[in-house]
Amino acid sequence: MLPSFLIVGAQRCGTTSLYRALARHPLVAKPVLRKGVHYFDVAYGRGLPWYRAHFPMAARRERGRVLAFEASPYYLFHPLAPARIARDLPGVRLIALVRDPVERAFSAHAHELARGFETEPSFERAVELEEQRLAGAEERLRGHPGHVSHAHRHHGYLARGRYAEQLARLDPLFGRERVLVLDSGDFFRHPEAEYGRVLEFLGLPRLGDPPFGVHNARHRPEGMPRRLRERLADRFAPMDALLEPWLGGPPSWRR
Repeated sequence: MLPSFLIVGAQRCGTTSLYRALARHPLVAKPVLRKGVHYFDVAYGRGLPWYRAHFPMAARRERGRVLAFEASPYYLFHPLAPARIARDLPGVRLIALVRDPVERAFSAHAHELARGFETEPSFERAVELEEQRLAGAEERLRGHPGHVSHAHRHHGYLARGRYAEQLARLDPLFGRERVLVLDSGDFFRHPEAEYGRVLEFLGLPRLGDPPFGVHNARHRPEGMPRRLRERLADRFAPMDALLEPWLGGPPSWRR
């Protein structure tokens, strides 16, 4: 089987929680090995047969209409992934989750520190270094399709929170009707209602609800300085406003 839908991001926005909820649906098939295959971002050179091998055999369809899926949060941010997805998975549907970009960045820094991909313990300093670290990375990824950028994948704390820019790449390739954008604040506050929206988007029946929970969270003992939080929130304000057409109103962190 090949996926009928993908959770494409954003990182640290609840993708694992939504993945686990959907994986329990009897008409949904998850990848054989792990949540994210990362084919369309860092493993595209391995070819479609390699990607297909990560999913169950199509014989499962004999039990009814089964939709395969995976969740790779780097797909939304990687500049080449959307076009690759559109080319190889015609008709695929995409789900993206968005979160307060300031909180997302803070959480991502803790996540990368814990995994050993970040060496700067200060979030504020990591944010200051971001522009320098990411300089030219997107151009190199576009110019050399097999290139993998450690900084682009692991240090884009603020860049990954510019959701509207990334969603704009999806619009001409898939159309709004094949892209569902969920506000993670709403998802965690009202999981049953948001889960119902996802099932409706995918054309799946509601066969009972799975247990909902917060998975893969990263908690930090220290908080973010208020002045830094306010400065970053002001910086994101214009980009947050551009999300309203995708969400049908202001994002939860701006209400």
